[in-house]
Amino acid sequence: MPSLLKRIRWILGAVALLALVAVAVPAGAQQPNSVNPTASSVKEDQLLRELSRIQGRGTLPDAKSQVIEQPQGRMWREFHEVTLRWIGAISIVGIFALLVIFYVVRGAVRIMAGRSGRTILRFNFLERATHWMTAVSFIVLGLSGLNVTFGKTLLLPLTGPEAFADFSLAAKYAHNYLSFPFTLGVLLMLILWIKDNIPERVDVEWIKQGGGIVGDRHPPARRFNAGQKIVFWVVVLGGFAMAITGYILMFPFYGGLSVGAMQWAQILHGVIGVLFVAAILAHIYIGTLGMEGAFEAMGSGDVDLNWAKEHHRLWVEEELGRREAGSAPRPRMHPAE
Repeated sequence: MPSLLKRIRWILGAVALLALVAVAVPAGAQQPNSVNPTASSVKEDQLLRELSRIQGRGTLPDAKSQVIEQPQGRMWREFHEVTLRWIGAISIVGIFALLVIFYVVRGAVRIMAGRSGRTILRFNFLERATHWMTAVSFIVLGLSGLNVTFGKTLLLPLTGPEAFADFSLAAKYAHNYLSFPFTLGVLLMLILWIKDNIPERVDVEWIKQGGGIVGDRHPPARRFNAGQKIVFWVVVLGGFAMAITGYILMFPFYGGLSVGAMQWAQILHGVIGVLFVAAILAHIYIGTLGMEGAFEAMGSGDVDLNWAKEHHRLWVEEELGRREAGSAPRPRMHPAE
């Protein structure tokens, strides 16, 4: 009897061992010694696409508002906080430094023949009002826009958090609302002056001779010389580009724009903005310190006749010819006060 029980235990042990081996062999077969990177079970690119954004749930109809974070946003932040600051600093500080050096070396462009004592009407009231509406709007827009890029670095340490927050809030409202008179001014400038700002052959000669800014020669020019035509087209094209990108930012996601499109609009708005400010600094210099008698054109509207002959000889000849022929009421000429 004991020997029978012993045999039964051996038989059961052998059966249990065989069962364990039978179960272990398929399990081991499912564990490969190496991973095949091309296997269909490995989808790294799909995994990265899913992890490239953090998206939650929201009640707004626009699903784009539910995207909390995405890689383009990180790149945009890097551009806004680093790259744009460098572009703005180099362009604005660079042009300012060049103007200071130019003024020290060249000085103001004087009226070579001296003042004649007679003036000629250069810009009427509508033209001057359009210019100053656009100019004042641009100055406020430029300063408030630069505050977005440089305010935390330059202004915040000087004013403190509370004053900086109050100023930035007021600057934001001023920036938004003054965009409308600025856009209107650019449109009026286009209507009023486009006929006098079409490039022509005489502009090439004006550029070759330095426009009277470099050297003492005053090449002939019509109502607007080549330099003024460049400024005109910078203002018109740059102004409309700023308006379009700005209104996209003011009224986001209209027309089905994506978050990426909004980021590109802000990038273009910022880059064009700082370059625009740099270009207008040169324009302001020429119209004030850089040239004797130039500011009067947008001040009273009347400029000295000798100034007009030196800088816009062809225009003066045309205007005087019209006056002698009686074909036009312009130019209005009278002794200077």
